[in-house]
Parts: sequence; C-alpha cells; structure tokens
Amino acid sequence: MELYYEVHEGEGPFLLMVHGMLSSRAQWHANLPALSRVSRPVVVELFGHGRSPSPDDPASYHPDAYVAVFDRLREALGAKRWALCGQSFGAALTLRYALRFPERVVAQIFTNSTSAFADPEWAARVGPETASAADAIEREGCSALAKMPLHPRHAKRLPSYAYDALVREAERLNPQGVARTLRVTVPACSLYGKIGGNQVPTLLVCGTQERRFERFRRYAEREMPHLEVVALEAGHAVNIEAARGFEEAVAGFVERHAARSTATG
Repeated sequence: MELYYEVHEGEGPFLLMVHGMLSSRAQWHANLPALSRVSRPVVVELFGHGRSPSPDDPASYHPDAYVAVFDRLREALGAKRWALCGQSFGAALTLRYALRFPERVVAQIFTNSTSAFADPEWAARVGPETASAADAIEREGCSALAKMPLHPRHAKRLPSYAYDALVREAERLNPQGVARTLRVTVPACSLYGKIGGNQVPTLLVCGTQERRFERFRRYAEREMPHLEVVALEAGHAVNIEAARGFEEAVAGFVERHAARSTATG
C-alpha cells in the first residue's frame, strides 16, 4: 500500500515534504508558493494520516519501510536525485532516507524533531507514554486521538488559517493507523548514534522557543556533518509560525545546492 501524495508545479528539483505526527498536507499549505519558485514540492501524507491508507501489516509502519516507499515514489517521478524536507516526526523519516541513499539526495531540510535524535534516556521516559497512548487509541478511537497533546486542536501558537486547516484535516486521522505508528514507527525512528554518517548538505530550521529541543539541537550541531542551522523565533511548527523566515532559508538553501548539483553533473 502506497502513500497519498501530491506533486505541485514549480522550478528546480523535486522536494519531498513529510509532515509530523497527527498532521497532514495542510502543514505545508502556506509554504508552497514560495518553495515552488525553487523546487517542485511533493507533499505526502503518512500512513493513518490524511488521505493515505492504514495498512493492517505492522511492518508497513517501520521507518525502513517508509524509506522504501519514498524511494519508489522518487522512481515513479523519474527523478535521479531530489531534495527532502521533514517536519518534526517526519524529519526522522527523511533523515533516515538520506543516510540510506545519500547519492539520491541533492540537499535536505528538517525542523525541530525530538524523535529523530531521541537518546536512550528520552526513549526510556517517553516509551511507556507512547505505548499507553496507543492502548487508549485502540480502545477509544477518535476521542483518544483528540486528547493527545500533539493533536492540532491543542495548538496555541498557530495563525487561525493554519489552525483551522489542520484541525479540519485531523478529522481524517485513522485511529488504528495512528496506534500502529505509535507502536512500530516511533520506537524505531531515532537516529541517535547514526547521524555522524551524514553525507548530504543539511539545513536545520530551528524554532528556538521550543525549549525541550535545545539539547537535541546541540547534539545535532556536535555530531552531524554538513549541517547548517538557521534559528528563528518560533515554536515547534516553525514553518508556520515563522513562515517567511522558513521559506527564505529553505529556498536559498535548495537553490544553492541545486545549482551545485547541476554544475557537478
């Protein structure tokens, strides 16, 4: 079973855009016009989210399975190389793709993602909470989803247009698909101890007002080669809360590395 995706018109390389937990294609609506000037955005929705299916096979939700699905999408687009952009939980998946297939990535961008850099201490603390949330979702369905702190309805910093769109799209969440994501994808998605193998030009657009991400940012800056950081006054949803700064940073980064890629063949 494949993911739902949309290809937007634009100039430049294809840009795979992957949203975070309990989000959807609406995560990127505000950014598409600006990013289409330097790329052809390819917006996907994860299993259990938006318009994508919710496979019964738990193996479909493993991060490595997502990497394989993303690469089949690249092949279907006819792209030898493309760029990547992952938001929050989605960043754990796009970063994994770049580690697996660096020769197929022009450049990559990601935002605040604790799941991507979860260390053993963080995983030990959050793991039981994740399992408990999956249990509740399997028992209570959509009502349990709505109680999750990550549900868009609890967002406090989003402009009204983004808040309304994300909450409306959240009605499409599939409880069983989200529960499988919590049981299978989340525990296996951390790249802690692996990011030293990064070979791809990488940009972290960091929302500085999310304090819990500070130590993960320091870890990335210390351990990840080829990393640049742009810090913006925003929280977790930096691409929405500081849309113009995000778009300027991403557009400049993609344009620069797409030009280098073309020059080197």
